[in-house]
Amino acid sequence: MRRACVIGWPVEHSRSPLIHRYWLEQYGIDGAYEKEAVRPEALARFLGSLGAQGFAGANVTLPHKEAALRLAAVADEAARAIGAANTLWFDQAGRLCAGNTDAYGFITNLNQEAADWNEERRPVMVLGAGGAARAILHGLLGEGATRIFLTNRTRGRAEALAQALGPAVEVIDWEDRNRVLSGCGLLINATSLGMTGKDPLDIDLAALPKNAVVADIVYSPLETPLLAEARARGNRVVDGLGMLLHQAVPGFERWFGVRPEVTPALKAHVAASLGAA
Repeated sequence: MRRACVIGWPVEHSRSPLIHRYWLEQYGIDGAYEKEAVRPEALARFLGSLGAQGFAGANVTLPHKEAALRLAAVADEAARAIGAANTLWFDQAGRLCAGNTDAYGFITNLNQEAADWNEERRPVMVLGAGGAARAILHGLLGEGATRIFLTNRTRGRAEALAQALGPAVEVIDWEDRNRVLSGCGLLINATSLGMTGKDPLDIDLAALPKNAVVADIVYSPLETPLLAEARARGNRVVDGLGMLLHQAVPGFERWFGVRPEVTPALKAHVAASLGAA
């Protein structure tokens, strides 16, 4: 029986077991996917014995993503560019390999839900400058976005991120976020603002073109206040659950040998756990 797990501290909140266990049952695979709560100071020891514990690999969640990248013997291009790993596996030589599938997950979902988001090459606005924003920016640049406005409540974090990613990323003061929306074709909330239990996202969509796409990485609630407002004014919206589901695909394929599909039934299965079918 092949086994994989998700590693975090804490880890109980993770939705990854819902996704991978669904696929294991769907494809009739003799496998298991477990949760492993690992303290930061124990991560190196845990990863050093990952294979000996019988795991084919793992997902990595907070706060271990950066440390997992450092501890891996090999890293893919996305993990190096993003500076964090969310997927671990072993190569044929038995070396621990690290990857990052967050950019893949976001872009795959965006292209599926709004395939024409970059046809007119209009600017993109990204809110936030954390790990998720970095992954999304990496994905947008890879898809040919040529002008990205980046804004964050702490400007210094946005400036550091823009400097790392090149001239296509332009930092905008948080106070200017509403005004700059006027020419954008895509708005992305890459912060936790609007998430259940977090502060609301304060943004005025009045200047955003009605034919722009609005995406939110928050998936709890599935319909965030940002998406509800955007939908009400006629914008197409892309929720955060699709990113979560699509980022899980490459890891499952590496560990269990089957490339799984993200289906409406899977989305409904996970959404039901959020209290929003």
